[in-house]
Amino acid sequence: MPRTTVPFTFAHLRYAHPFFTPVPPPRRPVAPKLAAKRMSQWISQKLGPIPKPSRDPQMDLAEIIGTQGVQEIQNAGSIRFHATGDTGRPTPSTSQEDVSLAMTRDYSTAQGAKNPAFFLHLGDVIYGTHKDLLFRDEFYRPYKNYPGKIIALAGNHDGEVFANTDPTPLKAFLANFCAKSAVIPPIADQVRIMRATMTQPGVYWQLNAPFLQIIGLYSNIAEGPGYLVGAKNDQSQVTWLTSALSQIAKGRKAGKRLALIIAVHHPPYSNGGHSGSREMLAAINAACDTAGVVPDALLSGHAHNYQHHSRYVTVQGKDLRIPYIVAGCGGHNDSSVDPATGARQGDTSYDKSMKGYGYLDITVSANKLVIDMWAVPKAGNQPFESVTVPLS
Repeated sequence: MPRTTVPFTFAHLRYAHPFFTPVPPPRRPVAPKLAAKRMSQWISQKLGPIPKPSRDPQMDLAEIIGTQGVQEIQNAGSIRFHATGDTGRPTPSTSQEDVSLAMTRDYSTAQGAKNPAFFLHLGDVIYGTHKDLLFRDEFYRPYKNYPGKIIALAGNHDGEVFANTDPTPLKAFLANFCAKSAVIPPIADQVRIMRATMTQPGVYWQLNAPFLQIIGLYSNIAEGPGYLVGAKNDQSQVTWLTSALSQIAKGRKAGKRLALIIAVHHPPYSNGGHSGSREMLAAINAACDTAGVVPDALLSGHAHNYQHHSRYVTVQGKDLRIPYIVAGCGGHNDSSVDPATGARQGDTSYDKSMKGYGYLDITVSANKLVIDMWAVPKAGNQPFESVTVPLS
């Protein structure tokens, strides 16, 4: 008898999604209604748009904290800043406020340039529908007493679309972090909170500061994996990243050696909460290889815990150990995470992990980058982990 072909239908699948199979992707049939052989291929066909920057993606720290603040940092010989992600609080949790309060206590009016220069939010500022309204309770209220300026990456929840309430991708994020001018928005003014909008160039950018350069990227809307390309195979962010890294490499050859941090919401490596993003890691590595420069550290959120991975590379005959830090522990919720053994496997190792809440306190000088992870509530006067990267 001739073999009959059963038409593709989800109802007849053995498992919930068609990619759970021991058959290698090259040998899998392409499902007609999915046009994909693997989950990442299917997701790559459904990415959201990446808005074009409103201006040159390069921004200077003086645009954020003023020239006097920058000069004070320069004179002090180091810059300090906070970082964490995944904060939009689920009612009635107080974890976001606990982390905010702990970061606020790092400031003192007597410290001057030793205070953190800003807070780098690692994405997923707002969760859920009606994002325009939720900025009041998930952003402005939790940070009403935080003294520092806040810059941000857009996370997948910031970019998600809901037809009836949030039809325009990234609309609320752009209004609050990429505004044309710094003004107190109505959503904050209504509850008498004095925090102005930020004026980032867009969802990808480069921040130039004393001792430091940060490249912020947008890794799109999927729960995983992350992608640097946008809808309809928009490669503009990848093209810009390669160009920006090439300029940094050129500056280093001319003797301008600053710490380089790449920040992106989806983590390239992850052992809990969410899996790592090989596709995005490959895109970043390709841009770094083309430019001839690697980051001194890479920061991510997305997984709601703390993880420290290391990547071992050799650049111009020098062996480097690059920390890949996941800090999606800013208050939304906490996810379980595999214990870290520190054992090296190939070109990576998984060095430290923590389930719970906390934030990064990062200090950069001319010769070193120090990343302190503080658990919240704090246990004594020592960070959960301190990572030092030499810059010489």
